[in-house]
Amino acid sequence: MGSFLNVVIYRLPVMMEKSWRRECQEFLGLDKAEEETGPAFNLVVPRSRCPHCQHPISAYENIPVLSYLILGGKCLQCKAAISLRYPLIEIITALVSVAVAWRLGPSWQTAWALPLSWCLLCLSAIDIDRRLLPDSITLPLLWLGLFLSLFDVFTDSRSSIVGAIAGYLSFWLIFHVFKLLTGKEGMGYGDFKLLALFGSWLGWQSLPIIVLLSSLIGAVVGISMILLLKRDRAVPIPFGPFLGLAGWIALLWGPEITAYYLGASGIR
Repeated sequence: MGSFLNVVIYRLPVMMEKSWRRECQEFLGLDKAEEETGPAFNLVVPRSRCPHCQHPISAYENIPVLSYLILGGKCLQCKAAISLRYPLIEIITALVSVAVAWRLGPSWQTAWALPLSWCLLCLSAIDIDRRLLPDSITLPLLWLGLFLSLFDVFTDSRSSIVGAIAGYLSFWLIFHVFKLLTGKEGMGYGDFKLLALFGSWLGWQSLPIIVLLSSLIGAVVGISMILLLKRDRAVPIPFGPFLGLAGWIALLWGPEITAYYLGASGIR
């Protein structure tokens, strides 16, 4: 699965850009560009290739993690360096999957939490690379969360519906108030949909802890990058990875974190 996620992370944004270009050409009445009439490009075809020498990746070269180690992190053909990202995504996918199975056990929750976790990892990596949270991932997951609420898999339908609405509108409101006051856009619409997704899966009760955790994680990472890496404060940092991580934590430990917070603050 981690190997497949690497394919999605790289190819889905390219597919989206090709689709946008094609739609613009159709709207403007232009002839299709040569690249748009070429071979099919999707999550299945063509076969994975080395980006440097176009060497087709064989099954032997595509064994998760092991192939990277056996090849010494280099292409078999041209010896160009292979990004460390590929084995890292594979390892993280394995660790995340083990954590979900360990935490939720043999249950329907595990069966649905696993694909959600994989999709969150995919969304986070794409947002880091391209500042995009593709609707083709977030919207189906949002509707899936509403569907699962009919069977009380993670929450009930009332909490799910209210959570989806509140999740979207809360960030939408913050976005427009911030833009009104500063003239700048503080986040993207993909963040609205991602929080609505968590609201539909976990209910409105989970939203405060998700927003609090994501803001805390984002602040720590942002300040660290400014102080340690001398990152320019004017350069935007994608919020999707922080929101995704906070939502995943809430998926597994949300009730315990909320109970601990309320107990520590003396709220009953």
